[in-house]
Amino acid sequence: MSRLEKIEKELLKAREKAAEWQAKVRDLEKQKQEEENVMIVQAVRSLKLTPAELLSFLDNPNISTPGQLVPKPTAPHGKALPCPCGERAGPP
Repeated sequence: MSRLEKIEKELLKAREKAAEWQAKVRDLEKQKQEEENVMIVQAVRSLKLTPAELLSFLDNPNISTPGQLVPKPTAPHGKALPCPCGERAGPP
């Protein structure tokens, strides 16, 4: 077997492996997308909103709706403001 034939044979093997890896990447990307979709559906369902409330929320996410988790207010310096109930928030 000549040197050229060996190179061609190795090139063919490398192309086959590349095709296998590309298929694996596509499959993993699909799995990742499906898992992200499941997480989104779970998050939306956890809000327990009616379809009309969900539509309203998506149209204007700055308005608090029943069951919505509202972010903690922050001071101008970016640190969380103390809880009015007296609990400590965040690290000491």
